[in-house]
Amino acid sequence: MTRSDRLLLAEKTVAATVRRLPRELRDFARAVPVHYETVPAADVLAEGFEPDLLGLFTGNPHGSEFAGTQPAPPQILLYLVNLWDYAGGDPATYREEVRLTYLHELGHYFDWDEDELAARGLD
Repeated sequence: MTRSDRLLLAEKTVAATVRRLPRELRDFARAVPVHYETVPAADVLAEGFEPDLLGLFTGNPHGSEFAGTQPAPPQILLYLVNLWDYAGGDPATYREEVRLTYLHELGHYFDWDEDELAARGLD
């Protein structure tokens, strides 16, 4: 599968995932940009993240003001090569990992932990 194919599949998966969110979350989710990167950038790794990172939420969580330490707006980064490798090159597994990683990072936007995601059926 080419890089373009993986990107298109990830974009479609995230769009479908957003459509399936509860109505009260959809508009908030659509307001958080999703950026599709190949792998984590050097500055992300310099912050101590592992090279095989699947996704990352940056910015302030929903409902908080912009803080001096996080002046950038919220965004979700998905690392397509890492997701593809984690999925073992299987398209169905890749879609599921993109979905799960997106929901996990969206949960950070809402300032929810893993238990809160599961309680809302978003795991």
